[in-house]
Amino acid sequence: QVQLIESGGGLVQAGGSLRLSCAASGRTLSSYAMGWFRQAPGKEREFVAAISWTGGTTYYADSVKGRFTISRDNAKNMVYLQMNSLEPEDTAVYYCAGTRSNASSRKSMYNYWGQGTQVTVSS
Repeated sequence: QVQLIESGGGLVQAGGSLRLSCAASGRTLSSYAMGWFRQAPGKEREFVAAISWTGGTTYYADSVKGRFTISRDNAKNMVYLQMNSLEPEDTAVYYCAGTRSNASSRKSMYNYWGQGTQVTVSS
């Protein structure tokens, strides 16, 4: 079983950037496809980005395409989400998630979740 811990959240002005990190322990991250999801107050958790086991394939929600980049470093057991051109609508708790299946936008496919990190974008 893998444990996931997110970091890097914070308060940023619109147009700014943040890089979220997800550290894995317990098992090697290379066995898992990884995803980032987010949940704003009063809304359902939604897909943001996903990356395949090797990092060769990535997927993005339309709302973040061209602004966010997911990446991974299996040697360091880390997954990242680089967020640029942030908008107030990006304000949410961001969660890192892992699956032994293929990378997916469906949160039901992910078995392992971190505790989340808050991202707040001010206008």
